[in-house]
Amino acid sequence: MNAAVAVDRPTGGSSGPSALRRAIPWIGVAARLALAVVWAWAGWEKAVNPAQAAQAVRAFDVLPESLVEPVGYALPYLELGLAALLLVGLGTRIVAGISALLLIVFIAGIAQAWARGLAIDCGCFGGGGPIAPDQTKYLQEILRDLAFMVPAVWLLFFPRTHLSADAWLAIEGDAYDD
Repeated sequence: MNAAVAVDRPTGGSSGPSALRRAIPWIGVAARLALAVVWAWAGWEKAVNPAQAAQAVRAFDVLPESLVEPVGYALPYLELGLAALLLVGLGTRIVAGISALLLIVFIAGIAQAWARGLAIDCGCFGGGGPIAPDQTKYLQEILRDLAFMVPAVWLLFFPRTHLSADAWLAIEGDAYDD
């Protein structure tokens, strides 16, 4: 005779997703919004003075002169576009990847300027260009950009967030199992 063994399930609502699993999409919202603020602030500060943004690009002394102005003038709009996409949560994983790559480029640019002994302000949030050698803040700028990398990397691994166009466009049952 085969007897079925009864298995007691714990009570108290633990059959649903764990608290961490429920929190991940909300942490993602915070990461999206934090990164959106960074890109919006950086982009706006450069967009209001594109000539100064080009001067900041020139100060790094890595691009041919023919590319300095196109990059300096386009960069603010790339940053503002990333901010807008993050704000609405559209293409979150792709935007996070582009953000991470852009931050890596910025970190490499700052590191090479430091290694080459250039005395410049990175122009990351406006301004930029040559400064007095005792005014450089390369380590702080690199650490700041590494901190900005945290929400970008989070969104690479956990791109599905609440309050996003991605969630709205998701196939039913695919994105959120709350």
